[in-house]
Amino acid sequence: MEIQSSPKSRALSKRKSSSIARPSTKLIISIFSVITILILLRMQSSSTFFSSNDKVLMSKLRDSVTFHPLKDLRYVETATIGNTWFMSSLNDTQEEGEAEHLFFPSESSKGRLLCIKGNDRRDGGKNSYALAWPESLPDSATLLKGLTFVSDTYYNYENLWHGVNAIAPFVGWSLKNDCSKPTRWILFHWGEFRHRMGSWVHNITQANFGEVVVESFPEGGGGDGVHCFEKAVVMRHNAGKMGKKRKLEVFDLLRCKARSFCGVSHGGRGLEVNRIGQPVVRLTLLMRKGSRSFKDPTAVITVFVRECAMVQGCVLEVSQSDELSFCDQVKVMSNTDIVVSPHGAQLTNMLFMDRNSSVMEFFPKGWLEMAGVGQYAHHWMADMSGMNHAGSWWDSLGEKECPHPNNNRECFKFYKEGLVGHNETYFADWARTVLTQARARKLEMNKVKSSHLTSNICTC
Repeated sequence: MEIQSSPKSRALSKRKSSSIARPSTKLIISIFSVITILILLRMQSSSTFFSSNDKVLMSKLRDSVTFHPLKDLRYVETATIGNTWFMSSLNDTQEEGEAEHLFFPSESSKGRLLCIKGNDRRDGGKNSYALAWPESLPDSATLLKGLTFVSDTYYNYENLWHGVNAIAPFVGWSLKNDCSKPTRWILFHWGEFRHRMGSWVHNITQANFGEVVVESFPEGGGGDGVHCFEKAVVMRHNAGKMGKKRKLEVFDLLRCKARSFCGVSHGGRGLEVNRIGQPVVRLTLLMRKGSRSFKDPTAVITVFVRECAMVQGCVLEVSQSDELSFCDQVKVMSNTDIVVSPHGAQLTNMLFMDRNSSVMEFFPKGWLEMAGVGQYAHHWMADMSGMNHAGSWWDSLGEKECPHPNNNRECFKFYKEGLVGHNETYFADWARTVLTQARARKLEMNKVKSSHLTSNICTC
């Protein structure tokens, strides 16, 4: 049976069902508030619980930080040919064509930072290193913000050649990593702390990276002298396995930045010609005083003056290396196509010459037979910086003979700082050959109307 209701009754019924189905707004808010309070109480209880566990864990991690000697005496005999003795427990990052290095924090360090303790300047075994997570650094350690460059060299930071070879791998790393610049430098020699660079090394570093801050941690620093680094790059092999291409890029940048620093044209001399349109070839005699200087500098200068006068466009300059400031050296060598000089650190300045310039090197008696591979240091420098090492001359005559003829080590000490003689005929022929080659190279440059420095390497 079908029963129909009136419209009025239907409306009343709908209002009743609506009022029953919908709880009031106040009730909803009350229930939501209670649930929220319960959740917050639960979270606070959990947070307190985990915070307590975290503190215990961090304390254990902090206590587990272990410091090892920077200089591992087990590798004293193989420090330059095998396993490094500096931070010996850590393996280098090796990338094709790049210098071996360590970076912290990294995946290989499991996110841990590098920490260094001590500043002993006589015994690298008394200085130490450790890795620590940022949340659990050793008690009272000082955290140094920014990027830190840490260098260990087997040689030193005073000598030009050794110094630039210690700095070069950092320049290479910077080139590969968006021209990153360090906040500070930390220097070691055999794990022994060093607090300064030589003036020349400091200047070339400043030219490339800006202000140079070399840390000199005082005695009694925080945490028994413990310093940890937000980011750190460690180099301990100098250029190491850096490839030829990267070396040339590094020395192009060193050259360009030094020229800019000293107000010299980035592009060097390029296509310089004289008033009659002939290419200019500039020959510089870079002289020394004292050890390994020429016995008779006037006679040597006379030979080169005569040979230079016979080559159209040749201009000769004589400079005393130890009387030149850093920027004077940059300016002189930027204005040189051929450098003539006895073996010595001053020849490192060849890197400021234009690429493909020439080097003529001279040695005292005894070096050829007794000096070993070290006498080829400037051959290596020429190769790294894109120069042409045009050969060497070894003096075979000496004023005195070694009193220990059967002891090469003692004989080399006897001859090492000797003076360099001269052979007029040989020097003249050699000078003529190198000058002719340099002029031919200039003529070729003139034909193609190009310079070697066309890249924007200096923008780094």
